[in-house]
Amino acid sequence: MNWITESLPPKIRSFLKRDTPDNLWVKCPESGQLVFHKDLESNLYVVPGSGYHMQIPARERLKSVFDNGVFEEIKTPDVQSDPLKFRDIKRYSDRIKEYRSKTGNQDSVIIASGKLEAMEVTVGVQDFAFQGGTLGMAAGEAIIAGMERAVKRQTPFIIFTASGGARMQEGMFSLMQMPRTTIAVQRLRAAKLPYIVVLTNPTTGGVTASYAMLGDIHIAEPGAVIGFAGARVIEQTIREKLPEGFQRAEYLQEHGMVDMVVPRPELRAKLALLCGFFMKRAA
Repeated sequence: MNWITESLPPKIRSFLKRDTPDNLWVKCPESGQLVFHKDLESNLYVVPGSGYHMQIPARERLKSVFDNGVFEEIKTPDVQSDPLKFRDIKRYSDRIKEYRSKTGNQDSVIIASGKLEAMEVTVGVQDFAFQGGTLGMAAGEAIIAGMERAVKRQTPFIIFTASGGARMQEGMFSLMQMPRTTIAVQRLRAAKLPYIVVLTNPTTGGVTASYAMLGDIHIAEPGAVIGFAGARVIEQTIREKLPEGFQRAEYLQEHGMVDMVVPRPELRAKLALLCGFFMKRAA
């Protein structure tokens, strides 16, 4: 507050005061460009100048996929929230409560259904804001429930992955979700239904080692980091310098691990095209 405002009467001072939101401007991590947050939201959280793909909230992701942004969230099975009674600097059960309050989600995976270009689809989204999108019992059950619903309703299943891997606080219960989700993918395949994986930044660890790499089609967003172990760990293990862009979406496409790299604004049209092609072929 400067000397002018200090010398004004309180009523006039309160009239002149304007609250400015903390997130009015967003800085691009890649270029340093400042973007007005409304412009960023309207461009699906892609920085207009640099094309950098920032993380998009899970429900905003769902709105961007479904016709007119309309979808129905599917209730997923309840599981024991803290099977190992885990504690480090705080109780794991307390962490879960904090993330639920922060995100409004029960866990890191949301399942929804709706129309994509008038075709019914089932979609799963991993929310990186919920403990790094880690895979635990609740997330595994949600993915399996989504795939089972797709089989029951005879719809394509699309999943957007974003994860740091398996959730350490759940130990073996977390690791067991890898084979369980793999079996669910096989049920989709037996039903001859398309399974499309959209790999977003980052997709790593046990998620990459299971359902994230079992799709009929693998699409990646530009610049997404995709891999199992971190690049630094790999360099220390093999004692060699890794190639430029290693584990990035474009590098993986060049080496056959990803089918295509699609910018977020073009993703909806691409998914509609693929789902339409696969479902007509199945029919």
